[in-house]
Amino acid sequence: MKLFSVLLTCFILTISLNAQKKPINVDALLKKMTLDEKLGQMTQIDYEAVKNHADDLIKYSIGSVLWGGNSEIVNITAQGWADCYDSLQRLSEKTRLKIPMIFGIDAVHGHNNVDGAVIFPHNIALGATHNPAIVEKVAIATAQEVKGTGIHWAFSPCVAVVRNERWGRTYESFGEDPELVRMLGAAHVKGLQGANLSDKNSVLACVKHYMGDGGTTSGTDQGNTVADEATMRKLFLPAYTDAINAGALSIMASYNSWNGIKMHGNKYLLTDVLKGELKFQGFVVGDWNGIDQLSPNYKYAVEQSINAGLDMAMITTPRGSFNSYDKFISTLKELVNEKAVSMKRIDDAVSRILKAKIAMGLFDQKYSDKALLAEVGSPAHREVGRDAVRQSLVLLKNENNLLPLSKTAKKVVVAGKGADDIGIQCGGWTIDWQGKSGKVISGGTTILSAIKNTVSKETKVTFSLDGSGADSGDVAIVVVGELPYAEMFGDREDLSLSMDDQTLVQNLSAKGVQVVVVILSGRPMIINGTLEKSNAVVAAWLPGTEGQGVADVLFGNYAPTGKLPHSWPKNMKQIPINVGDKEYDPLFPFGFGLTYPSARALK
Repeated sequence: MKLFSVLLTCFILTISLNAQKKPINVDALLKKMTLDEKLGQMTQIDYEAVKNHADDLIKYSIGSVLWGGNSEIVNITAQGWADCYDSLQRLSEKTRLKIPMIFGIDAVHGHNNVDGAVIFPHNIALGATHNPAIVEKVAIATAQEVKGTGIHWAFSPCVAVVRNERWGRTYESFGEDPELVRMLGAAHVKGLQGANLSDKNSVLACVKHYMGDGGTTSGTDQGNTVADEATMRKLFLPAYTDAINAGALSIMASYNSWNGIKMHGNKYLLTDVLKGELKFQGFVVGDWNGIDQLSPNYKYAVEQSINAGLDMAMITTPRGSFNSYDKFISTLKELVNEKAVSMKRIDDAVSRILKAKIAMGLFDQKYSDKALLAEVGSPAHREVGRDAVRQSLVLLKNENNLLPLSKTAKKVVVAGKGADDIGIQCGGWTIDWQGKSGKVISGGTTILSAIKNTVSKETKVTFSLDGSGADSGDVAIVVVGELPYAEMFGDREDLSLSMDDQTLVQNLSAKGVQVVVVILSGRPMIINGTLEKSNAVVAAWLPGTEGQGVADVLFGNYAPTGKLPHSWPKNMKQIPINVGDKEYDPLFPFGFGLTYPSARALK
């Protein structure tokens, strides 16, 4: 009897497991859904907007939750994020049909909202590698860290083709050349999603921002891209074609307009081109309250956006606001009942969302895998970050082969605001939306610490912000550049280095010090005077937490291989300047990058 009992238990368990893995028929599921449940699936709510009304996730059968901008939880460790995710996902079990929610986050250079995560170089730096293999490795590591917290949707990659570096989101793009962006964007999608989207280490990619966001007039964020259709197709469409071919199942609509028409309401581009011509099978999600920009008449804005092809609306305002998630749902319901929005359009949107959830395996595995928590900030991922950093550095000047520096030098002077500041290294989208200076995240290595790790025990390393203590004949590594910023606040009319940075280099040069300038920036800067006063200049972009990769290059453990992903202008009057222009005379051309004659790249 005992043997029979065991066999019966195994038989029942086998039936149970097979039942769980039974393929889900989307059409059958749609037929079970009420209109209210369908509209809930089309609604994505920001955590901050719903955290005090969590039962609304059940009430409205909400399809998605996101963390965006400064929307964070109290405990931002990996364990804290996993616990929060699980507690919210459990609420989907209390809905009638138990459809899992999809959770998204701005993991744009690593799992950058998590304390202790590896922060990888921003995309502009990855663009400088011109290497899809390292981009895919970065994306694989990012996916593992995101999945380690239970979250399974990363709002990346950004495949903007930046045509004007005044734009404050320049560093989110791989570069100015469509071929470079399409190559690296596809690699990033493959890395995030893996061979199988339902794999325990895979997350859903979200390719953004469709489209033309890097081509706005004067580089204005959320501005207007003025171009004929042939130009749009040549510059901005190829990256989406390749991303779709790589398997992308979500795309984010852009804030920007095309010739005055907002993308959130552009039916031709969202439906005719993206879903029709490119045969995109995934779903289109809006950006942060993006539908609100279509019209002051909220009902008309909802109608225009959904009919244009938006499948999921990103709503970030709490219940009761004129544009809140409950208002969106009730407004869309009115439009359906009035036949201003067809049920066919609703069913198309919901089926796209459900198909993505099925492909992700969410119906079978809803909760976080605690075994993956160890991936967050792991030594293996830090090594990937270090490799990405050293491949991304671009050597702009090396007078008299000053670099690589000797590891056994008697003295190395380190100066500048970016030398011992992990926050400046990482830039925007690091814990805080806009980023900030200082110790913003646990783990990682500043450039100063990396230098100390690299030189011999006999080498004296001194540090001061202003370079005080440097004498004639010394070698000074001066780390200068931009303070952290992100969208909206990053647009600039003048890309010159700050006067403090320029003065620091000038003063050290005047003392007869050999000056190595390391520039931390999210775009090419105006550096003419600094270039003249320095002996060597390295564009290090925004390298993230693994500053050891910078020291690897400075001291010859790795020969520079980085090439410019953007043309480097002589002055602001030259901007916009892009490879292929009829009049093209930059300070450094697209693809420029020096190397060392004797140093050997590490394998």
